[in-house]
Amino acid sequence: MSTTTELVTTGGRGSRSHNPRGAARRIRWWAEVGWKYPAALVVLFYAVFPLVYVLSASFNPRGSLAGSSSLFSAFSLDNYAALGDTHFWTWMGNTLYVGLAAAVGAVIMGAAGAYAFSRFRFTGRRVGLTALLVIQMFPQAIAFVAVFLMLLAIGEVVPALGINSRIALICIYLGGALGANTFLMYGFFNSIPRDLDESAKIDGATHAQIFWRIIMPLVTPILAVVGLLAFISSFGDFILAKIVLTSEENWTLAVGMYQWVSNQLTSRWGLFAAGAVLASIPVLALFLSLQRYIVGGLTAGSVKG
Repeated sequence: MSTTTELVTTGGRGSRSHNPRGAARRIRWWAEVGWKYPAALVVLFYAVFPLVYVLSASFNPRGSLAGSSSLFSAFSLDNYAALGDTHFWTWMGNTLYVGLAAAVGAVIMGAAGAYAFSRFRFTGRRVGLTALLVIQMFPQAIAFVAVFLMLLAIGEVVPALGINSRIALICIYLGGALGANTFLMYGFFNSIPRDLDESAKIDGATHAQIFWRIIMPLVTPILAVVGLLAFISSFGDFILAKIVLTSEENWTLAVGMYQWVSNQLTSRWGLFAAGAVLASIPVLALFLSLQRYIVGGLTAGSVKG
């Protein structure tokens, strides 16, 4: 009896240790889920390492990227203190002014256009939507020369809208993003039932009241997304800002900080890294504050109306 029992027990243990079903389950798990964890670690390292490297360079008092091969080998706030001796904070103010104005303008203009295309039926509606889509297909780079010549001509009549004007730069940002913002909001507006409009009209509400008091509160997620995208786009833009803004006191951060590293002989990479770290704070704060709207705003706009 004991010998038989031992053989059965040993056989049971052996069958469990070499269970083909468990091995197949582990292989299936790695094939469906497990491979995502190493891939996520690679992507995370690829995304985080440049940020850590720039942060390390900002604390390096030698001001050279060559000395930053060892992360956080030196720690000093000299680069941050040296920003006060430059036009950094003036450029920061210019960038925030341009970015916030472009974000607010993009939200208002895009919402107005999307509301008109979504709720009104007029001649040329479909042609207008198609034209906006076609215009957005062309890269913005092909319009740089035209924009520069146009601003030169306008500046002779209205200097406030000519070259070296922050208002002119804001207008360029608004015009360039109008089509994309309108299309992004258009799908979101179509997801709102028209019964709300009809009920408000029965109560005597005008189109302006319907737009500001009923529709706008309901489309807050897409407004936040459009505002965030417009702010980030204008905040980090270099080419248009470099073309339009010519004087140092009107430069944005992208244009001003580029001058610190444009000359290979006198590059100030430590100062540049410190400025980049500080410049990322407004964008990060805005992104975190609007994070709860981002997913809903981007996915709800895909509903076909």
